[in-house]
Amino acid sequence: MRRLGLSGAVSLAVVALILVAVAAPGLVAPASPLEISPVDAFQSPSLSHLFGTDESGRDVLSRVLHGARLSAGIGLAATGIGVGLGLVLGFCSGLGPRFLDAAITRVVEVLYALPTLVMALLFVAVIGPGPGSSILAIGLATAPGYARMVRSRVRQVSGSDFVAYARHEGVGPVRVFARHTLPNTVWPLAAMITLGIGQAIVWVSALSFLGLGASPPSPEWGSMLNAGRVYLLNAPWMTLFPGLAIVVTATALTVLGRRMSKGSAA
Repeated sequence: MRRLGLSGAVSLAVVALILVAVAAPGLVAPASPLEISPVDAFQSPSLSHLFGTDESGRDVLSRVLHGARLSAGIGLAATGIGVGLGLVLGFCSGLGPRFLDAAITRVVEVLYALPTLVMALLFVAVIGPGPGSSILAIGLATAPGYARMVRSRVRQVSGSDFVAYARHEGVGPVRVFARHTLPNTVWPLAAMITLGIGQAIVWVSALSFLGLGASPPSPEWGSMLNAGRVYLLNAPWMTLFPGLAIVVTATALTVLGRRMSKGSAA
C-alpha cells in the first residue's frame, strides 16, 4: 500500500467498488435497469433518482451500476483473449527458431501499426456486430501489443544469468521454462494487463456507441451514451453519468496499473 501511494490507494478503492457493481449490481442499484415508467421520463437528478431518468423513465443510476457488469465484463473478457493470444505468439517468437520468430514478428509489426480501434472496427465489419463480436474484435486487436511485450520479456529473461546458470547445471529446457522463463515473463506483465483492461473498456464502449456492440435497451455504458446523445440539450444527465463511469473506471485502472509498474520496478 505504501508503494501504491495515495493515488494508487484511491484507484484501488474505486476498482473495488466497480467489482462490487460487477459481482452484485442488484445489491447496490435502487431499481431494475430495464423497468420503464413513462410518467417519470426525463426527470432531472434528485433524491428519488440521483442520476435522473431516461426517455423511458428508467433510473439512470441503476443502469450505470448494472452497466458495470457489461462494460467491465466485456473489457475483462477481451483483455483475456488479447493476453492469451499475445502470450502464445510472444513465447513462440521468443523461444522458437529464427524463421518462426521472423515470421511472427513481421505479422505482429504490421498489425501493431494499425490503431487498435481501427482493427476492432475491421474485425466487427467481418464477423458482425454484437457483444460477442466486440469481445473477439478487441481481443484480437490488442493481441499484437501484448505479443511484442511478451517477446521482449522472454528474450530478456532467456539471456539472464540465472537462466544460463540453470542450463549449465543440467536443468532441462521444460523445467527452465516452467521455473524461470514463464513466471519471470508473466508476472511483470500484471501491471500492463491492468492498464489494458481500462483501455479495453473504453474501446468496447466506443464500439457500442457506434452501434456495433451491445444494443438498446441493454444498460451498457457506450450504448447509454449513444441513446443519450439525442437528448443532450434537454437531458444531459443521460450522457453525463455513463460518460463519467467510463472515465472514472479507465482512469482508476490506468493509475493503478502505473503505480503497480513503478512498485514492481522498485
